[in-house]
Amino acid sequence: MAIKIDVDMTKCQHYGQCCFEAEDVFALDADGKLQYVAEVSGDRLEAVESAADVCPMQAITVTSTPAS
Repeated sequence: MAIKIDVDMTKCQHYGQCCFEAEDVFALDADGKLQYVAEVSGDRLEAVESAADVCPMQAITVTSTPAS
């Protein structure tokens, strides 16, 4: 299973709360702007869903896709 991540950058305010939940997936760059990995393995599902849950702007969408 793969996990697809999408961040609506029109909603994201770069608070960085997601970074605390999944620091290997989300990070703030030197300018304070959010950077993220668009697809991760299924074993990161819990952390990525937690990151989406703590986003104050609810800008993160997580989608699970079956392994091919």
